[in-house]
Amino acid sequence: MNRFLTLLIVISMEFLLPSFCFALEVGSSAPLFSLKNQNGKTISLEENKNKSWSVVYFYPKAGTPGCTTQACAFRDSIKLITKEGAVVYGISTDSVSSIKEFYEKHHLNFDLLSDEDGKISVAYGTKMPLLTMSKRVTFIVDDKLIIRSVDENVDPAFDAKKVAEKIKQFKSSK
Repeated sequence: MNRFLTLLIVISMEFLLPSFCFALEVGSSAPLFSLKNQNGKTISLEENKNKSWSVVYFYPKAGTPGCTTQACAFRDSIKLITKEGAVVYGISTDSVSSIKEFYEKHHLNFDLLSDEDGKISVAYGTKMPLLTMSKRVTFIVDDKLIIRSVDENVDPAFDAKKVAEKIKQFKSSK
C-alpha cells in the first residue's frame, strides 16, 4: 500500500470512525507487556514496578502528521515528565524498522515500542476495528502498575504537557 493511501486511511479513521475502543478503566492493573523498542531491545513494563511511573501512549502509524506531532511534543517535553519520575513509551503496530526510522528522523528521546501482532493494543482496548492499527489513547500508570488516567480524546500537540501536569497532580495528592 502506498504512503498516501495509508495516510488517507489513518486520517479518515481518526476523524470519521466513532470510538469503538473499550479502553481499560482508571484503577485497573495495567496489562504487562514486553515489546521490542526501536533498537530491538526488549522493554518490559514490569521493570518499572516500585520504581517509576509510566506514560503509555498508543498511536496509529509512525510518520503520519498527528503521530509525528505527538511524538515531537513528547520529545520536547520529556524533561517535564522525567522530572515527575515517569518514563514514556509510544506504542504502535509498526515494525521495529519503521519505528527506528521514525525515531531517528525526529530525534526522539524516549522508547517507541513495536506491537506488530497487535496483542498489546487489544489488551489495552485501543485496537481499531477491522484494522491492525491502534486508536490514539494515552495511559498514565503509577509505580504500582495501576492505571491512573486514560485519555481517549488526545490532542497530539498538547498531550505531553497535559500528561506531565496530571502526573504532578496525582503525586501531590498522595
